[in-house]
Amino acid sequence: MAKLSLCGGRAAVTAGSRLLASGLGAVAGGERYTNNFFLYDCSSAEKKLPDHKDEDGLAMAVGSDTILAHAFSSSGSFFALTDDNKRLILFRTVPSWQCLSVRSVARRCTALVITTAEDRIFVADKSGDVYSFSVTDPQGEARLELGHLSMLLHLAVSPDDQYIITADRDEKVRVSLLAAPHNIVSFCLGHTEFVSQLLVLPWAPDLLVSSSGDQTIKLWEYVTGREVQSCDLSTSHRQDGDEDKQRFAVSRIAASCSGSHIAVLFDCVPTVHVFQFDAASRQLLPGQEISLEHGVWDVAFDASSGLWILQEDKDEVVLIYRLADGKWQRSLNEESMERLSNHLRDNWTLMEGCSDTESPFRNLYKASYDNMAHYLQKKEERILEQKQKKRKGAQQETTQQTKVLHPVTPSS
Repeated sequence: MAKLSLCGGRAAVTAGSRLLASGLGAVAGGERYTNNFFLYDCSSAEKKLPDHKDEDGLAMAVGSDTILAHAFSSSGSFFALTDDNKRLILFRTVPSWQCLSVRSVARRCTALVITTAEDRIFVADKSGDVYSFSVTDPQGEARLELGHLSMLLHLAVSPDDQYIITADRDEKVRVSLLAAPHNIVSFCLGHTEFVSQLLVLPWAPDLLVSSSGDQTIKLWEYVTGREVQSCDLSTSHRQDGDEDKQRFAVSRIAASCSGSHIAVLFDCVPTVHVFQFDAASRQLLPGQEISLEHGVWDVAFDASSGLWILQEDKDEVVLIYRLADGKWQRSLNEESMERLSNHLRDNWTLMEGCSDTESPFRNLYKASYDNMAHYLQKKEERILEQKQKKRKGAQQETTQQTKVLHPVTPSS
């Protein structure tokens, strides 16, 4: 699955083992970012990392260098990614892109985030642990910060770097102190399936949005763990002609820098749902649904709150929608969009193999098991078996009585 990130005047797309980055020519922080094209392939990264072995001491299978997670720092000055060969790769993006370090992580990672102060990277892995790595010391070793009993799927850091928020497969959202992650501040409990995404709202930093395989997104006052709102998304996610609700999860939640909008993308569904946050009621109001002809890989907002869509179409791989007259309308012929689209078309092989018709969350749902139906089935089988035994016993008894009343005499 290809992923898109925007920060200031920079764009980064990851697909397979490769990272493609480009300046968008936009003004950000008083500096104009030019083309500044950068291409990096994880298969060419340093290989002198410790050998990973399983519990029996045998060498584990080598990964395919596929990028699993990535993130910009808040200013866009740093970018970090992890791949399935258990490497954390850190880049500096100013004045130009440069690889600073390649470090080993304990296990394959699911998500990462860089603190607002841009001094540490927090990495979550499949075993439920979170490790931190220094940004200022690119060669620094990992430090274990906290752990869950189940797989971690996402994490976030509050804008003031006071809290770290983690989400796991077992429906929990946990809020801990960033300075002392063993100190749990609260739990946000209410989802009934795995939690797939977390996002602290930039224009309401005391509120958190979470999404889950239970077909809802929830709004929380995360410091106290109080649920503010729950939005049921199931009615907007049905296949044509299919009346049954299908299981799905949100693969991406993106927030605009201004304008109080969030974009929600379902996995394997070519529709982007836009919600608007109402400050007076502190509620998310359902807005426009943007339906597309091709599959959507990812969405992101730029610095001017334009909605960028990365889709599975070589001719129009990047689309931009902007809010005009209360509606999200497609914007055409923007220089920054054309620049990134041309880079992606020129390197289209990096996008090949990213189209996956199956949901990446399909193995995370709880296995449904009807205990009562199983019990009743076993009970009927036992009753039938007992009847058969009784019938067979009665037949044997009748045969014995017949032999006693009518003994067979040997012929002379």
